[in-house]
Amino acid sequence: MINIQKWTILASHLVLNHQWCQIRQDKIQLANGKIVDDYFVNVRPDIALVFPITANREVVFVRQYRHGVAEILLELPAGSFDPSKEDSLTAVQRELLEETGYTATEFIKIATLYDNPVKDTNKIHLFIAKNATLTSQQKLDETEEIEVTLIPISKIKEKIKSGEICVCGSIAAIFLALDVLKLSEI
Repeated sequence: MINIQKWTILASHLVLNHQWCQIRQDKIQLANGKIVDDYFVNVRPDIALVFPITANREVVFVRQYRHGVAEILLELPAGSFDPSKEDSLTAVQRELLEETGYTATEFIKIATLYDNPVKDTNKIHLFIAKNATLTSQQKLDETEEIEVTLIPISKIKEKIKSGEICVCGSIAAIFLALDVLKLSEI
């Protein structure tokens, strides 16, 4: 059995410190003694992501442009938050309302996952929102253009297989939520 050890941070500083992007450069020492002086880490806020299901067994999705991949993607509602200022439940309720206009009667936290632990610092907090209901207009930021799309639960698997739903966090939340809710019709 290998005795895996954490790396030792010898020095660390922000090489980019912008409101929307922080990149940290670490000088690290590996367990074998080797020193790496240019390990870059994206310092990112946590993400709250929700699987909102209506009483009619439809799931509330959002379609929006994602500039990093230059594609319009279908995904579950989600947004970033600072865990030192807001808890994940408050964040997911806020994001659901802002992006979709929906609220729900019950929220269940199903998992906390690392997004990309090789280079990113953030976690994704996954929730189910039961009995999601449209209660207001969207409250979008000036940079957001979001189309709300209801998809019957029976159609989700085919949309994953076809590549229409292709965002990792959404897919993880879908399968975990279906397991928690004991839904097998997809």
